[in-house]
Amino acid sequence: MKLASLKGARDGRLAVVSRDLTHAVAAPGIASTLQAALDDWDRVRPHLDAIYRALNDGKADGVFAFEEQACASPLPRAYQWADGSAYLVHVELVRKARGAEMPKSFWTDPLMYQGGSDGFLGPRDPILAADEAWGIDFEGEVAVVTGDVAAGCSIGDAEKAIRLVMLVNDVSLRNLIPGELAKGFGFFQSKPASAFSPVAVTPDELGSHWHDGKLHLPLLVHLNGKRFGAPNAGADMAFNFPQLIAHAAKTRALAAGSIVGSGTVSNRDPAAGSACLAERRTLEQIADGAPTTPFLKSGDRVRIEMKDEGERSIFGAIEQDVRIA
Repeated sequence: MKLASLKGARDGRLAVVSRDLTHAVAAPGIASTLQAALDDWDRVRPHLDAIYRALNDGKADGVFAFEEQACASPLPRAYQWADGSAYLVHVELVRKARGAEMPKSFWTDPLMYQGGSDGFLGPRDPILAADEAWGIDFEGEVAVVTGDVAAGCSIGDAEKAIRLVMLVNDVSLRNLIPGELAKGFGFFQSKPASAFSPVAVTPDELGSHWHDGKLHLPLLVHLNGKRFGAPNAGADMAFNFPQLIAHAAKTRALAAGSIVGSGTVSNRDPAAGSACLAERRTLEQIADGAPTTPFLKSGDRVRIEMKDEGERSIFGAIEQDVRIA
């Protein structure tokens, strides 16, 4: 099943979207928003599934053309946005560039930070920044949306709590990060609003590509119309989503509608390319002594997408241009 939130209300208007992303049906009589659906998932899901089957069979009522440009984030705001860093090759590279060893504990204890969740960008909303000197970067990721998760849950129970999967552009302001981390209290100003894919999908919709708590497909990243990278999201992921959820819930419960991110998708194979500028710059630093790829500037355009084996878009595309406000 594929779900979207249409713009026009603060928390969006829930729509069921066809598998090919061409048509949709609103479902106000079942749930007015995606958050409302997640709050009552066991009761609501069968009704949404029925609409989805009818829509794909050409038998649904109230059908309209689906436009990705009309979408907000699937969850325009959320109770929780916890972003991991599950691709340790990315962490290793960044630390190597500054001559630092990666602690052994990183292989057993996931990295995670709590991001701002009071407002997300829609998939076609611009990336706004006041200054190019802040070092504007994109980060292509995969994320899951959970149901209610009990504090101290097992990894098995964490897996059962996964409701939806979507893509992320976790925007970072790289030149603000060192000063913030030096304070020893984590990210804040260096992590502005993230953007999510037009559509969120249930794991069963991903078929054999979803297994072991991971999504095994390339994440396609383009910058200004040129392929920047296509790392496989299932390869080199040191911690799967159930592990990340259980880590987040170690000492506190997570409410339905919590979002848990994978961190920047990264592969050991250099031919896969990168899903963020910082990694490309790090590879240049290691190889040549200095980075040459610039951070984003006004007018640059980023596209993040994932396609199935038939080259059909699964989640729709995050496509954003940079604007200096």
